[in-house]
Amino acid sequence: MARTPLMAGNWKMNMDHLEATHLVQKVAWTLDDAGFTYGDVDVAVFAPYTDLRSIQTLCESDELRIAYGAQDVSVHDEGAYTGEISTSMLSKLGCSYVIVGHSERRAYHGESNELIGQKAQKVLGAGMTPIVCCGEELEVRKEGRHVEYVVSQIDELFAGFQAADVAKLVIAYEPIWAIGTGEVATPEDAQEVCGAIRARIEETFGAEAAAAVRIQYGGSVKAANVQEIMAQPDVDGALVGGASLKAEEFAKIVMFRG
Repeated sequence: MARTPLMAGNWKMNMDHLEATHLVQKVAWTLDDAGFTYGDVDVAVFAPYTDLRSIQTLCESDELRIAYGAQDVSVHDEGAYTGEISTSMLSKLGCSYVIVGHSERRAYHGESNELIGQKAQKVLGAGMTPIVCCGEELEVRKEGRHVEYVVSQIDELFAGFQAADVAKLVIAYEPIWAIGTGEVATPEDAQEVCGAIRARIEETFGAEAAAAVRIQYGGSVKAANVQEIMAQPDVDGALVGGASLKAEEFAKIVMFRG
């Protein structure tokens, strides 16, 4: 099965709504000027909540083919949950994707695999695609337990899921030691873990789900290293951090095929 690569820019807590629209426009113009063909690669940006309405207006008015999504979501539908944002709010803003379980949410907010799995189910139920993050810390990598550790995360994240649901989502492998540090896993490192994730999905949910699910690599992805990473058979895209805040750099990453 041919899987369409997904190149996703996670802006984190950067860009106000004016900066956001300028960046999206500049990415779109850069891709258009280079003759980029949408459809061969999916492109998405993940902005702060406060930017999403402005991005929606821009994308709809200019008919841009850049998708967008949120960096997190509540597990609750509505109610007395101050500061939380529901899936219905995001879907009405035209979001196509939602990141759940990013390592920073795990580290700073204590999110568990069980909670992250529940969020992913909520996102799927609202007709959007969750990007479900997993990955190991440096200590685990040094001990040589990274494959075992990430596979156990997969087991916990998708406990109770149906194969058809797993086939629809995106998994982002993000070695925590490589996020924002300038360090990057080698292409072989990325393939080792992404391949193990796909093997576990096949073992648990069957060959069809394993062939369909897209697995991204995230961790200091740049234009200079994206081609080698994307050449790996089980890497279907990139979850890009700091480099996605620069229009020209992110466009080069999107156009990794040349």
